[in-house]
Amino acid sequence: MGQAIVQFLQQQYVERDGNEIQFFAGMFGIFGHGNVAGIGQALHQYSDTFRFYQTRNEQSMVHTAAAFTKMNNRLRAFACTTSIGPGATNMITGAAGATINRLPVLLLPGDIFSTRLVAPVLQQLESPSSQDYSVNDCFKPISRYWDRINRPEQIITALPEAMRVLTSQAETGAVTLALPQDVQAEAYDYPSELFEKRVYTISRPRADEGLLNRATAWIRESSCPLIIAGGGVIYSEATTQLAQFVEQTGIPVGETFAGKGSLPYNHPQNLGAIGATGTPGANITAREADLVIAIGTRLSDFTTASKTAFQNPNVRFININVAEFDAYKHAALPLVADARVTLAELATAVGDYRVDAAYAAQIEK
Repeated sequence: MGQAIVQFLQQQYVERDGNEIQFFAGMFGIFGHGNVAGIGQALHQYSDTFRFYQTRNEQSMVHTAAAFTKMNNRLRAFACTTSIGPGATNMITGAAGATINRLPVLLLPGDIFSTRLVAPVLQQLESPSSQDYSVNDCFKPISRYWDRINRPEQIITALPEAMRVLTSQAETGAVTLALPQDVQAEAYDYPSELFEKRVYTISRPRADEGLLNRATAWIRESSCPLIIAGGGVIYSEATTQLAQFVEQTGIPVGETFAGKGSLPYNHPQNLGAIGATGTPGANITAREADLVIAIGTRLSDFTTASKTAFQNPNVRFININVAEFDAYKHAALPLVADARVTLAELATAVGDYRVDAAYAAQIEK
């Protein structure tokens, strides 16, 4: 089964805007009790076509995988393999961070023997309390998809489902497939279709026309609008469209942690970080804003200063996000859509709208 997993991973591709790229850049890992005979042997066997990188700390390797996919706009990713027990649990913090920030990472922790013939395993964490779970169940609440592969044929459905989640703009995060060490080394006559090249299209969904028209009206009616630029601006490759929109309208921008770099730091409309650790300029503007346009942000408590950042009693929100969960926050007008496409459409729709001279002068200060 280990060979089948590696063969499958190296045949996964994504495509956006006509550009196709291999999804997995390789695998990080630390070998030990539970991942040598299966995944380890497979990585050695396919070392010419699938890169393996030896790491020194499991938590750090998941953080590194998350950083890699972030720098590649979530179009590429790494898998991570570990031993049973502490090797696996060391990945928990990294997995939580990946899921919170919607960054695709595939986790392949070793797991206890499916047959139980040589149980209990090593640290014996499972046996005193229950035999139907292992420490890998810790990943359930922090994974966007979780499965334990107790039979080799189960990867025929588990791997495509894992890829569906990993390549979903709205659902992506840590995906965990717990691999019992005996099952990793089992043989199975897999269908050849499992190893054929698969290409997942990363689409650019458009906003509902009626909601887009309402958003346009809200922008044109506003006197103190503010944009909050999140990581979705970068992942959508919408930085150029954002710059064009703010230069056209004069609307200022506050950036989240993930949204740093959405505008050049010295851009006249860039007020810097916003929220609990934000700049005075960004937070004063947020306090007085009558319209907040949140683009590609989950509006976390740091960004909203636990919902205290916006003090104008008449403030309204427009949320542009591919995830419905985030688009509806703050009772916003939800534009469940791609950031780049939506910014371009809004730029056309608002026409000659521009913030008034007094507000523009305040921003310059």
